[in-house]
Amino acid sequence: MAPPQGQMRPGRQLAVLGFIFVVLYLLVFFAGASGSLKDRLEPKLGLDLIGGTRVTLEATNSVGGKPPTAENLEEAREIIESRVNAFGVAEAEVVTEGNRNIVISLPGENRDLTDVGSAAELRFRKVLKAASGSGVAEAPPAATPAPTGSAAPTGSATPTPTGSASPKVTSSPSGGQGGMAPASPSATPSASATASPSAAAPSASAEPVPASIEEQRKAVEQKIGAATWQAANGLQAPADLTADPSLAEKLKPFGTLSPQEIAVLPAQMQFNVPTIGCTQLDQRPPASISDANQQVVSCEDGASKYLLDKAKVLGTDVSDADAVLDQTNAWVVSLDFTGDGQGKWTSLTREAFNNEGQACDATALGQDGKCRVAVVLDNEIVSSPEIQGVLTGNSQITGTFTQKDASTLAGQLRYGALPVTFEQQEAQNVTATLGASHLRAGLLAAGIGMLLVIIYAFFYYRLLGSVIFLSLILSALLVFGALVVLGRQIGFTLTLAGIAGMIVSLGVAADSFVIYFERLKDEIREGRSPRSAVPRAWIRARRTIISANAITLLSAVVLYVVSVGTVKGFAFALGLATVLDLVVVFLFRHPIMTMFARTRAFLSPRVSGLGRALPARNQPTQPRNPRAKEA
Repeated sequence: MAPPQGQMRPGRQLAVLGFIFVVLYLLVFFAGASGSLKDRLEPKLGLDLIGGTRVTLEATNSVGGKPPTAENLEEAREIIESRVNAFGVAEAEVVTEGNRNIVISLPGENRDLTDVGSAAELRFRKVLKAASGSGVAEAPPAATPAPTGSAAPTGSATPTPTGSASPKVTSSPSGGQGGMAPASPSATPSASATASPSAAAPSASAEPVPASIEEQRKAVEQKIGAATWQAANGLQAPADLTADPSLAEKLKPFGTLSPQEIAVLPAQMQFNVPTIGCTQLDQRPPASISDANQQVVSCEDGASKYLLDKAKVLGTDVSDADAVLDQTNAWVVSLDFTGDGQGKWTSLTREAFNNEGQACDATALGQDGKCRVAVVLDNEIVSSPEIQGVLTGNSQITGTFTQKDASTLAGQLRYGALPVTFEQQEAQNVTATLGASHLRAGLLAAGIGMLLVIIYAFFYYRLLGSVIFLSLILSALLVFGALVVLGRQIGFTLTLAGIAGMIVSLGVAADSFVIYFERLKDEIREGRSPRSAVPRAWIRARRTIISANAITLLSAVVLYVVSVGTVKGFAFALGLATVLDLVVVFLFRHPIMTMFARTRAFLSPRVSGLGRALPARNQPTQPRNPRAKEA
């Protein structure tokens, strides 16, 4: 016999709930899971629970030399967050602190975040001259510095001195950094060498100098002495100190300058003074050589010092960068250029291949007598390949990269240069021991909260307290399974704030019980039987329960959208627990109450927990004592 119209079938709701549990825990145990049973059941935990790395970066000045603005700081935060996420870690927290600091928190194993705050300004510059970067008072070596790589088309024929149809990609015998290789097969060298006025190496003093830099140069001149400054300013090439011992003594004070003081010197002076070494040059402040319209000096491998031309191709001309394996199974960074960028890159490789205007001197040429192009990231040369053809397609930065190094460099180039320069102020490793104590404290607080709710439920509602107990257990299992799955799929990480959000959700769940059960008592007091009172109480309480949970859910959404840091974790956990509580309310609590209403225990005030509602309903209409009736 079919049930009356409108009467629910509690078995169907319970079956749907059971199906949800089966699917959820199949995902827990098999979707992206590996390892032991314990590993499969372990959610991703945050920095405050399992330890990790926390780094504080302080903004100095923006790339243009202006103080950082709130917009600059937020843009830098987004770029740094993208770089950190490119590591493949979950729940990396990157937040601004005050008006100058950015704090990076990375849960799990300790990681090296040294380069994540680098400006990542990419420049492609011709190598004009090369000299020793040892910084000692001796003559530079007479031999031509060994090139560290070469670039060659891999497809169509390109004329070479040997007439080979396919120019080779070479590397230095010393095994240093690699070079630039084309990703596309097309390459057509220019047939003639045209002199380029910009290829000449003008004196650095001819370039306009900001007033602040001029003041710092005067301070350096006073520190080392006018005679030393004049001797260095008169050099037209790297000084041969063995030919003039007195000059070696004059230039010796440059070796005592700090990297900050070296950074303000003219490029020609940085290159020509042999007592200025790569140790000082490599430690210059960020963005020291960021000006694309100035010749600069940089080092490669800490040994060779190069005078570099103005930057003809910038990082903004690169549309994409990826870490890939080349044909030799070596990690390289593949570069895709923009439309305009590809034209600039082709023009630069043509200049270098033909050595237009003889801008590259003998010390800067590669093994095959061609100019080299340095790939400069911030203050350092990543590679300086020899150009063996005009490259008209996409290219690769090659070198002695590990997968991590190539991925880091690709991420820096892909997400762009920071608008603000940073200095690392603090690097802290949060130990797993401290995280474990936080985790124990959080779980203890959650357990105590749930226990108090259950004790109160059994004390006040008795049999109905079992409904509360089972509902909370089911909600906890749903939340736990969802945390494990979300941790694998979207990288959600449980923090101490997230645990707090779940504890707060216990109060929301308890409120819905009170609303339902008190409405049930009202229906019974009005004269309805328990079996008919349950569905009527549900209809009246349902709207209130949905409204209360909707308000909590809306608050969680607003918190998640407008907040940063750990507050986001609190809001997400609160919202998740609230949604799953609604699932339990509709698929377990109401069906199980319908089943209870059909039992004899439900009619007993001492067992059911309905209190005085049932005696009022079951009181006989005729008094047992006739005299009482007459009275």
